[in-house]
Amino acid sequence: MNDMSPPHNERATAEARLPTFGAALRVWLKIGLLSFGGPAGQIALLHREVVDERRWIGERRFLQALNFCTLLPGPEAQQLATYMGWIMHGVRGGLAAGLLFILPGAAVMLVLSLIYATLGNVPLISALFFGLKCAVLVLVVEALLRIGRRALKGRPAWVLAGLAFAALFFLNLPFPVVVLVAALVGYVAPGAFVAGSHGKAKPDAPALIDAVLAADPGRPARLAADARRAGAIALALWLAPVAVLMAAVGGTYADVAWFFSKMAVVTVGGAYAVLAYVAQDAVQAYGWLSAPEMLAGLGLAETTPGPLILVLQFVGFMAGFRAPDGPAGVTGGVLASVLVLWVTFAPCFAFVFLGAPLIEKLQDNKALSGALAAITAAVVGVVANLAVWFGLRVLFRELVELRLGPIAVELPLPSSLDVAALGLAALATVALFRLKLGVLRTLGITAAAGLLLHLVQVL
Repeated sequence: MNDMSPPHNERATAEARLPTFGAALRVWLKIGLLSFGGPAGQIALLHREVVDERRWIGERRFLQALNFCTLLPGPEAQQLATYMGWIMHGVRGGLAAGLLFILPGAAVMLVLSLIYATLGNVPLISALFFGLKCAVLVLVVEALLRIGRRALKGRPAWVLAGLAFAALFFLNLPFPVVVLVAALVGYVAPGAFVAGSHGKAKPDAPALIDAVLAADPGRPARLAADARRAGAIALALWLAPVAVLMAAVGGTYADVAWFFSKMAVVTVGGAYAVLAYVAQDAVQAYGWLSAPEMLAGLGLAETTPGPLILVLQFVGFMAGFRAPDGPAGVTGGVLASVLVLWVTFAPCFAFVFLGAPLIEKLQDNKALSGALAAITAAVVGVVANLAVWFGLRVLFRELVELRLGPIAVELPLPSSLDVAALGLAALATVALFRLKLGVLRTLGITAAAGLLLHLVQVL
């Protein structure tokens, strides 16, 4: 009995040092309100708040969790927040951290989608969004360069990126097929790829959760039981509405539920990679919105806190707003927007809760690391295709399709070059690459320039 007393006392002391659920809640809300700048900025914000300033979690555990979340489909920063909330306060902590990472940006995105759908044809509003679209093209190119620097290490990675681009641009193969083939290649030949890394873990300074886990090694196992139940519930809550809509309702809302549910399980590689998939089907196959509108939605998502994947909420809003069957207009837009959020993020919670207990085992799995590295390399080709796809539609008014057997390529008519769009894209390039003004300022400057250009033309 005496031998067990010190560990018990140590465990109780360490538990008492953990932040209360209310204190953690305030931090998760702060992060949700300030999480601008895409996944890199969001991960940096999480690290600063949780590792550097508060020492809730140590450096090594943070990086292990980040590498785990990178393996999962969905926004890795949001899933990382969910994991950190779970390891400190169990399932309710994970739900709080994950939801507060999403909800502020989702609320802003809903308002912006409503403004765009109802006032987008007003000349002044259209001019603002025109500037926004031109800036987004440059942001996609910047993302391509950033991902490429991290992912293309070695000849196999370059070859895989080139093949991914060719498969999408010339053969129009579905995005999920490209990702799955890349994952299989990396899994079978992990040694051919250098796994994408977010850095080497530094030796831990004392952190609160590490002290708790050192004093209570059985804590993860106890948390895991609840996590598995929560993960199973999240899966049911995700799939049940989709099944009901497809079986009993049909139409636009069933299509939205099914399409974005498929997206939720193949979105490995970041939001920009997903947009190639969305552009391929939501724009061309379903006709829910046009390519310029897709660009406008991405620009709106760049200006909001939360994961960039919230652009899908905009796509859903436009699909519901124009639904030929069932509710349409503002009501339809709101319903479809909420549906997209549901089928996009319910799987994220399921993946984290079901997989988090396995986090330590996955870190040393070379095959999975190779699969992730291969996917990351293929994503460079995917984003390159997205940049070309968007660029053709932003900078040119007319495209012609050339076909040769299975190869189909869209080429622009030189006479249809939009000089104003080219000028605004050049302005965004200077602001982002030369002046290094950042995403929000670049978007603001280019949107204002679009408005000014419209006023000059009117006068």
